[in-house]
Amino acid sequence: MRLTIIGSSGSFPGPDSPASCYMLEADGYRLLLDMGNGALGALQRYIDIYSVDAVYLSHLHADHCFDLCSYWVARMFHPEGAKPRIPVYGPRGVADRVAEAYGLEPDPGMTEVFDFHELVPGALEIGPFTARVDYVNHPVEAFGIRLEHGGASMAYSGDTGVCDSLVELATDTDLFLCEAAFQDHLEHPKDMHLTGSEAGDHANRARARELLLTHLVPWNDDEVTLAEASSTFAGPIGLARSGQVHAIGG
Repeated sequence: MRLTIIGSSGSFPGPDSPASCYMLEADGYRLLLDMGNGALGALQRYIDIYSVDAVYLSHLHADHCFDLCSYWVARMFHPEGAKPRIPVYGPRGVADRVAEAYGLEPDPGMTEVFDFHELVPGALEIGPFTARVDYVNHPVEAFGIRLEHGGASMAYSGDTGVCDSLVELATDTDLFLCEAAFQDHLEHPKDMHLTGSEAGDHANRARARELLLTHLVPWNDDEVTLAEASSTFAGPIGLARSGQVHAIGG
């Protein structure tokens, strides 16, 4: 598996990165994990955007899903005709949510180019990937995901506060892509996001082999977040940056 960081900025795009979007590839199949605002523009630096095979949306906050609206325009109104439908996996109400965001009636909404599948906790197959999803701790319905292929594994937190189900999803993974939007020395709402030390603790409990911190809010000092995570996780840790490519497993 190969992971490309398209966007890693938390809550809103930063000066150097769109909001959350990650491309996972295996056997020629391309899966986007989230499609936050600004992601579609950056995605064009790396691939033909019509070569995406599926999209997974962890939850329906704007910084994780709103560029699906722009992608609908690109697929629906291509000069050579609408592009074939691709699957989109997301929480309950995903089809209506993105249609409403663009001012469309629910029927047909965006279903002419997207085949929507509502997530429930459990196992599913997405192209060549064996996946498992579960609820995580966020103010709206939100999912974490574990993906495996060819003996390699990764987990992606989406947005979450402290959450045992996320530890289970990330157990013994080669790469744990985990949000760290908050910092320990600042006051913040509960049950919304993780601090760096909390992300590190989740990785430690999960015995993840590598931790990659993401959802990095532009007003934070990322080096502080990295230091916090290093205080609770002894393994390799990195900061997700737009354009990075990570080989998983092997």
